[in-house]
Amino acid sequence: MPVGNIEVVILSIIIGTLAAIVYSLRILVLMERRMARIDENLFAITKRIALEEIKIEKEEKKIEKKLSRRR
Repeated sequence: MPVGNIEVVILSIIIGTLAAIVYSLRILVLMERRMARIDENLFAITKRIALEEIKIEKEEKKIEKKLSRRR
């Protein structure tokens, strides 16, 4: 019977290791999805900031034109 117990212990260790690997892969996939969402949000924020900068630059040019006409 000791041989049978050793086989059960070895199989338990193998199954536990495989379960840990599967769980780790699951966590990695979830983290990758979260990072992808963060990247998308950063891209959207960057795009909004760029558009706002363009608006500011246009407004500055208008102001500079008005000031240069007065001189």
